[in-house]
Amino acid sequence: MTRPWLLMLLSCSAQFLVVLDATIVSVALPPISGALGFSDASIGWVVNAYTLAFAGFLLLGGRLADLIGTRAVFLAGLGVFTAASLWCGLATGAAQLVIARAVQGVGGALLMPTTLTIVHLAYAGAAERAKALGLWSMIGAVGAAAGTVFGGVLTDSLGWRWVFLIKVPIGLVVLAVAWRVLAHRPPSESPREPLDVAGALLVTCGLAALVYGVVAFGEPSGTGRAVAFLTAAVLLLALFVAWQHRWARSPLMPLRIFRQRAVNSANAVMFCLGIGYLASPVVLSLYLQNVLDYSPSRAGLGFLPTALAVMAGAQVTGWLTTRWGTRPTACLGLTLVAAGFLLLVRLGQDTAFLPDIVVPLVLVGVGAGVAFTPITVAATSSVPPAMTGLASGLLNTTRQVSTALGIAVLTAVAHARGGAQGYGTAFLIAGSLAVLATVGAATLMPRGRG
Repeated sequence: MTRPWLLMLLSCSAQFLVVLDATIVSVALPPISGALGFSDASIGWVVNAYTLAFAGFLLLGGRLADLIGTRAVFLAGLGVFTAASLWCGLATGAAQLVIARAVQGVGGALLMPTTLTIVHLAYAGAAERAKALGLWSMIGAVGAAAGTVFGGVLTDSLGWRWVFLIKVPIGLVVLAVAWRVLAHRPPSESPREPLDVAGALLVTCGLAALVYGVVAFGEPSGTGRAVAFLTAAVLLLALFVAWQHRWARSPLMPLRIFRQRAVNSANAVMFCLGIGYLASPVVLSLYLQNVLDYSPSRAGLGFLPTALAVMAGAQVTGWLTTRWGTRPTACLGLTLVAAGFLLLVRLGQDTAFLPDIVVPLVLVGVGAGVAFTPITVAATSSVPPAMTGLASGLLNTTRQVSTALGIAVLTAVAHARGGAQGYGTAFLIAGSLAVLATVGAATLMPRGRG
């Protein structure tokens, strides 16, 4: 029998890779743009291609694991992710890199749900499982924080290709360990519902068209393409809803989940928060390098205050949520995020990092660390046990979609306005959405203590 700590190590290692990949690229975007010929408005697709594919196939990945077993999907997802990382590192053109990043996203979507399943398999007791899930969540936060720092150091020392290639040997080691330690667990013999592949394709293509339409508005002579893609997005997403409601035998997103007011409010709040906070590493990285002429490694280290602040906020949010409830705790965190972003509106051509950038980043980091837990609790605790996984998957999808849209909108605004003023306007939008999220949390979210 495999020891629980080894399964936990395997789960956390795989999750670290997936989360790291979402942020490690941020600091390397300017060098990638110069090397492969991306435009200022389209460079965000290096991140968006990953996040959109991840979001579109995340729920499908969970269903697939349920159908053919955790081990098979874990190995397949990690294999696809590692091979795509190598492809990204060897890419010779912009289109090739974007396609490879999308394949990475599919691999991550297969892999991520199984990492949580492995934790549940490793620890049967409620107390042990709770501690393990806390560690699992902390590893995710560390991976996201470490990405920007590692990305800067690797880009400066070895070149931008190594932000992708570094994951290849790590992935191969984790793959070899998984092959040895994950037991063959045949799926249940009870009848299984079919996979909703059509639903996953519809929602992924619809979201991709939506984000591309937003990006196109910021490009020269892009209005016609923007209108065409936004129209296609509306049609595809409407068809996805109709498919889920009328024709899908096993819907990817059963629409009954939206009967829960807590689920709707938490996802709306997460969407507004995600557009600003989850997209901010890309926007701030471009500002630090394009306006203040920071090197990639210096820009990466500039995110360290935020990373430490997120971890500090995450340490107290559980206690606050238990004592205060989800609504007050979320409002506190969101207020700090909004304040931090609105302070960044003052960015200029010669803004001092300390205190003009550090103080807002600390506010944003602490606020985000406090806000994410009560939002997650609100989104998942009020649903029936049979729908908890669906509610969690919906919230993760909302996070990924808001990240992609945030990158598209904020980088397009920064590029359209030009210079430091453009980045200040981008953070004004982020701050305004954080204010809207605070109002939404105060008026719509439940007061429960989880």
